[in-house]
Amino acid sequence: MDSSALAKLLDPDGWALLNAMPPYDEKLAMVLSERLRAKGLDPELVALVLTQSRLRGKAHSKFGEFADGMLFTPAGLEQATRLVVAARHAQRYVAAGIEQVVDLTSGVGADAMAFAGMGLKVLATEIDEVTAAIATVNLRAFPEAVVRYGDGLGLDLVAEGLAGPTTGIYADPARRTRSGKRIFDPKAYAPALDDVWALRAVVPAVGIKVGPGIPHEGLPEDCEAQWVSVDGDVVEAGLWFGPLAPDGHGRTALLLRTTGGRSDARTFRSDRAPGATEGLPPECVDGVAGVGGYLYEPDGAVIRAGLVADASRVLGGRLLDRTIAYVTTDTPHAETHDVPLATGYRILDVMPFSLKRLRTYLRERDIGRLTIKKRGTAVTPEHLRGQLGLKGTQEATIVLTRVAGSQQILVVEPLDRPGRE
Repeated sequence: MDSSALAKLLDPDGWALLNAMPPYDEKLAMVLSERLRAKGLDPELVALVLTQSRLRGKAHSKFGEFADGMLFTPAGLEQATRLVVAARHAQRYVAAGIEQVVDLTSGVGADAMAFAGMGLKVLATEIDEVTAAIATVNLRAFPEAVVRYGDGLGLDLVAEGLAGPTTGIYADPARRTRSGKRIFDPKAYAPALDDVWALRAVVPAVGIKVGPGIPHEGLPEDCEAQWVSVDGDVVEAGLWFGPLAPDGHGRTALLLRTTGGRSDARTFRSDRAPGATEGLPPECVDGVAGVGGYLYEPDGAVIRAGLVADASRVLGGRLLDRTIAYVTTDTPHAETHDVPLATGYRILDVMPFSLKRLRTYLRERDIGRLTIKKRGTAVTPEHLRGQLGLKGTQEATIVLTRVAGSQQILVVEPLDRPGRE
């Protein structure tokens, strides 16, 4: 979308048409487009409105009902922080005594909205002119939020009086190329991570959103690196410096669960350096050959943060294999937190991997619907399912993994189902 297209959307007639659109339905989009054009409406405006309607529909998963009053670009929506996570970002700044946040890479304004919603002053910068205009629209309800079109790294923080202890920096560098290809090298982010975290020499309170696949190696030692999951899906990682990391450096996992309009959170941390094992029982690090009666799959944020061994200790279990993120226990873990560290399964059977044996096992039990989980094996669930030729009426869940280096099949059932006696 260019500036002239945006101007059409923001024209009173264009804005009224957009806000009068019904919930987007792909099956009805063509019919609706033809109907609007038949009324004499500008075909370009119709296309723009339908595109925004579609993006708003997709944005509901991140912004809920707030999406209905926002504008988006496809790339901006893709990178935008979920509202429930952005609120956690804002809480860090508020708790640190920050009064104003300089958002160096505002995008469509998702995090800036959360900052402003928490009562913080916001100076948001965006290097793309149209995206900056869209952020201005999305922040229209917050008079204390200002959007500037330009390179945030070009700000003279000292000259603008933004280097004091009540100012914080936030950045969400672009992690995709113009063609949409994901960027994994932090040095290739835009702006590069080195340039952003160097700002902590001027403003100690610096927060940076990064991709959850960022490697542990090379991260600054003075930051809290936190991986975040929402309802079990790992959505981002964040690097927090100075007063934004009140519990000190290290790796943490933030697990968020959303239910009925509310969210519950759990933070799981380790102060150990990556690879360090001090204070952990040997079975939580090396694993043992014995498979217990239960299997636990740690939350993805726990896995990405490298805290599986720590989770194994909390669960009272042991690793199936030192390189695999599965934990086995002899008794079910008595979870006391509203947000569990791991998903639990009752282990019904264990067998060495054998296609013939598995096919016979499933046929004898009339299995026709099979959930296949895997970790540490090259077998693809889709290919295996085709080889099994399932025709039964019952359902089952299997886990393909390694147990002390050996390829095994675990037949399991979720712990939220009644157990076998």
